[in-house]
Amino acid sequence: MLFTTAPSNPAFNPVLVEEPLILRAPAPSDYAAWAALREDSRAHLTEWEERWTQEQASLAAYKQRLRLYDRDRRRGGGLYLFAFRMKDNALVGGVTLSNIRYGASRSALLGYWVGAPYVRRGYGTAVVKAIAAHAFDAIELNRLAAACQPENIASQNLLERCGFSREGLARDYLMINGAWRDHFIYALIASDYRK
Repeated sequence: MLFTTAPSNPAFNPVLVEEPLILRAPAPSDYAAWAALREDSRAHLTEWEERWTQEQASLAAYKQRLRLYDRDRRRGGGLYLFAFRMKDNALVGGVTLSNIRYGASRSALLGYWVGAPYVRRGYGTAVVKAIAAHAFDAIELNRLAAACQPENIASQNLLERCGFSREGLARDYLMINGAWRDHFIYALIASDYRK
């Protein structure tokens, strides 16, 4: 946007702590854990996100993804973090802030996932709370938006627990497994977060 700049780089190199998790940028050395968790969680995750091929889960594709994440991070346009359980450093999921806008908008899109072995243990809530605090306090955003399918009751409950409000229904919002799917749009604004 005109006459605006991204925040200083430290906001895009965080290590976030929200018990019982630590969130940090993915590294090449995380590939084996990421690939195993994604494969073990395939049935669970592809209910809510696009199916992926073996090639998309390859080490080469993973490294390319890290390069794209790094480019977004350096220009202040996105933040991609993995979530690890403190007690044993197990990868439990990930979170993204994408399409970060500055100027009059000061907003971002929030995405998150939790591997099948770790669902319904509070990890998703910890991930969303950690990234929301960072988005509002360190990056100084005013609005976070998230989308979830009407059938994804667990995700709706998670967002509402974290203070998000449902704003409406976006018809044919994302293509999931070859079909356009409606999604509820949720948002959290800085003034509500600070309450």
